[in-house]
Amino acid sequence: MSADDIRARLDAIGARWIYVAVATVALGLIGAALFMQHVVGLNPCPLCIFQRMAYMLLAIAALLAAWRSPRPSARAFGVAGVLIALIGAGIAAWHVRLFQSPPSLACGPGLGAMLENFPLTQVLPRVFQGSGDCADASAVLFGVSLAGWSLGGFLFLTLVTIAAIARR
Repeated sequence: MSADDIRARLDAIGARWIYVAVATVALGLIGAALFMQHVVGLNPCPLCIFQRMAYMLLAIAALLAAWRSPRPSARAFGVAGVLIALIGAGIAAWHVRLFQSPPSLACGPGLGAMLENFPLTQVLPRVFQGSGDCADASAVLFGVSLAGWSLGGFLFLTLVTIAAIARR
């Protein structure tokens, strides 16, 4: 076994653990959101639910990348994770925008009510207009909205996932 082979194996092990860390952080953020929902009593709006879905998909992509590392398919799962994290960041950024907008962007009914009363083609545009409690002023931690924290989480996990891909 040559020095290059050993270096490649060490890089693969490092990338594997980085992917596991990304999945752990993403699942931990989902756990924090569930804690805030069920213990603190902050009900999620549709945008919060979409962010949770993005974190879950990111965790799955990261775990698949860790499982496949050092194979080339690990890179594909890593790239998928970056794309998912960027989509989640976009949703969180939109949520932050709604939170900081004037009250003219009022929140409407919750996601369940919309899914029961409208077709899916009408629900998605309404969700991104801000529904439920998307601008709830009580959803603030250390002076930053929970959507702002989520945006930071997505951006951080995007950078860490890119670092794992680059380690290959």
